[in-house]
Amino acid sequence: MLKPQKYVLKIRKFAPMEFSSKLLEKAVNEMSQLPGIGKRTALRLVLHLLRQPKDQTILLTSALTQMRSDIQFCSSCHNISDTQLCDICANPRRTEEIICVVEDIRDVMAIENTSSFKGRYHVLGGKISPMDGIGPNDLNIASLVEKVKKGTVKELIFALSSTMEGDTTNFYIFKQIQDYEIVTSTIARGISVGNELEYTDEVTLGRSILNRIPFETSLKS
Repeated sequence: MLKPQKYVLKIRKFAPMEFSSKLLEKAVNEMSQLPGIGKRTALRLVLHLLRQPKDQTILLTSALTQMRSDIQFCSSCHNISDTQLCDICANPRRTEEIICVVEDIRDVMAIENTSSFKGRYHVLGGKISPMDGIGPNDLNIASLVEKVKKGTVKELIFALSSTMEGDTTNFYIFKQIQDYEIVTSTIARGISVGNELEYTDEVTLGRSILNRIPFETSLKS
């Protein structure tokens, strides 16, 4: 009687990369530190740069160096800027009575792409997340509360992602400013719960800005 054969699944292990140049190895190691870039992708990118004219690589490295050394944060909204005051805050056609509260610059860019918002922004620099060791004092919340205290802001739009951390941050800010005469609203829940704002299409995001609802209403849902 024939015995059934046993098949052993062999997992292929990739051998560590061997570099003929220490300079190439160093460039690949540094490139692989970028999010979503593994060693093999980093190697392809570095080899691509080596095939390009030297001037093009110098322009790239110069742009990155200048960005890292000269970039600033807007003194008003904390958005990334080339000057002390960003173009949005410096624009006299943007009303300072309505402020859209967002997590980071990617959300500013996402909302700006909708062309639906004519107010200003306040970039928190993150969300309250005790699991990650991020508390209210680690975010740009105090400066937002100071803006509200001055009385020029008439409405705050909470435009954080519909996650537990986003809702926690919204509620914390709401409690800090509830004694002041100001309208608080949140973008309409056309944004799926759990989704990050930057990945939402422009039409849905634009409608959410235009159809925002009172923040107190969102607490009851």
